[in-house]
Amino acid sequence: EVQLVESGGGLVQPGGSLRLSCAASGFAFSDYWMMWVRQAPGKGLEWVSSITNGGSRTFYRDSVKGRFTISRDNAKNTLYLQLKSLKTEDTAMYYCAKDSLDCRRGDCAAPPGQGTQVTVSS
Repeated sequence: EVQLVESGGGLVQPGGSLRLSCAASGFAFSDYWMMWVRQAPGKGLEWVSSITNGGSRTFYRDSVKGRFTISRDNAKNTLYLQLKSLKTEDTAMYYCAKDSLDCRRGDCAAPPGQGTQVTVSS
């Protein structure tokens, strides 16, 4: 059974930082591209970032480029998302999932995990 458990969210002021983690189990983590998606209040799921299975290539939506960094540790079966220079519009529930081309194109399926809440507010 695929399990993805996100953690690391919280309340942070604008300009602040957080590091999200996603612990994966139940599948061969190192064989898969992975991604982070988010859902802001009252809005649909939005692709945020993807990383290749080996971690050598990363991809970001324009609004987070230069502020977010995706990474992974295949030895620990863990995916990360470093969030810096946070803005109020980054407020959302953040989820990790196996990468999906459809999601990167705007059609994201419901992610399997519970997510971790990021709230950016002064």
